[in-house]
Amino acid sequence: MEQDLFRRGGKAGSAPVATLCAMFDHAVATAPNEVALCHSGVALTYREVGRAVAALAQRLAPIVRPGEVVALVLPNSIEFHIAYFAALKVLAAPALLNPLYPAIEPSPLLRTASPRVVVCAPPTRDTVAGLADDLGIPGVVCLGQGIAIRDLVAHAETPLGLRAATPTDPGALLFSGGTTGLPKVIEHTHSRLVAAVRCIQHMWPTRADGEVFLPIAPFTHIYGFVQGVLLPLSARGGTVIPERFQPEHIVDLLVRYRVTFFGGGPPAIYAGLLAAANLRGADLSALRMCPAGGAPFPVELMERWRRATGLQIYEGYGMSEMAPICATTAASGVRPGSVGRPVPGADVQVVDLQTGLRVLPPGRKGELRVRAPHMMTGYRNDPEETARTIRDGFIYTGDIGYLDEDGFLFIIDRKKDVVFVKGFNVFPREVEEAIHTHRSVGMVGVVGVPDARTGGERLVAFVLPRTGENVDAAEIFAHCASRLVDYKRPTEVRVVGRLPVTGAQKLDRVALRRAACGEEELANG
Repeated sequence: MEQDLFRRGGKAGSAPVATLCAMFDHAVATAPNEVALCHSGVALTYREVGRAVAALAQRLAPIVRPGEVVALVLPNSIEFHIAYFAALKVLAAPALLNPLYPAIEPSPLLRTASPRVVVCAPPTRDTVAGLADDLGIPGVVCLGQGIAIRDLVAHAETPLGLRAATPTDPGALLFSGGTTGLPKVIEHTHSRLVAAVRCIQHMWPTRADGEVFLPIAPFTHIYGFVQGVLLPLSARGGTVIPERFQPEHIVDLLVRYRVTFFGGGPPAIYAGLLAAANLRGADLSALRMCPAGGAPFPVELMERWRRATGLQIYEGYGMSEMAPICATTAASGVRPGSVGRPVPGADVQVVDLQTGLRVLPPGRKGELRVRAPHMMTGYRNDPEETARTIRDGFIYTGDIGYLDEDGFLFIIDRKKDVVFVKGFNVFPREVEEAIHTHRSVGMVGVVGVPDARTGGERLVAFVLPRTGENVDAAEIFAHCASRLVDYKRPTEVRVVGRLPVTGAQKLDRVALRRAACGEEELANG
């Protein structure tokens, strides 16, 4: 039986580790016969993963010096795990690039990261090889084309002759858009990523034995990376990697492998599963933990998931520069609309929007600033951007929210997404929450566009009906009129057949703004 791939045998207890390499070695040593990864019909134990990592590291060592960058342009896969830890073993800095980027997008990212080697998969080999040639990148390694996983597993291990990784060595490089429009390379060290894993385990506790994970978010995104790659390793659990995000396929995997820890992610993931034809009647009795993150989560969607599955969604909050910050947990209690209390060691403050220096009292809305052991060291080779983001030891997040009297954090919106309507600041999420309570609404996105009449902005709402439901603009206007003051009501409602999402399954507000301004077409409802 496929579900029996993941044995429930006893394992030695967790040990404190200071580096990701030590975490990896501990998992291989203490759970060698447990299935670690399962993808596309291939399953590897921790011992086999250890051998494959050692074999690929032996291939990389002659061409990558310690401290140089190895860029990973790989989808969620067994190959991603092996390439990532092999890069760490040769003391390189792994740079994580989404392989779904259009061909033009990786070029500035690769130029900024300046990798010595790019590791890719067969579907992107030609594109990557062309970029490497244009940018003068010496090496391209294609896993699955000339280098098969089964051959790496069978390779005899030999010592690398390198020092052990230290806590201050680079553990991962991630990418984020800059204020100048150029990519920023976010650097996390081994020790800070280990701290991030410990925070995740506080937020969404894992069991010492028998955890089966199913991650959804891209491993190149901070949420997918920490929660889908590092957390299962720390728990020495098994990971089922979907071939694609297709709701019925995901439900099938949850049932077939008796998944206990569902990666979840942004609202679009859960909304998709709720619309899956095979969700009703699916045996999810093994499932116990359903985290969410990556985008603000509507309260109504959480309630729909609870009614359908009997399970509570535990929402977290984080960003590439700070992963993670806080979350709702069973220990802290669930407060609807809140992402929970800060994790231990994290100092979360709300400051005024004008100066960013005055700490606001509970209940007052402002910009969030955070400092914690798991914050980034900075933007690689970009001291000016680092200085703009990290001030007085705090990361200024660009998110707007507030803390209540009990220390629960509420995220209102992104600072850049606030819409200025008739002299008032309007938070799109508040409008979206109101529209979401309509029984026929599946998803909604609200953006601001210039209003020539007032000189400010006006609100445009894009509404995606639930599967099998119909809704028209007049209903939404009436629904908003009963729940929102006039300046918070959309002046335009468009019922659509889809809402654009990013590769991380977040609502793509940039695409929505283009559509609202007539620069892009969306499918009609």
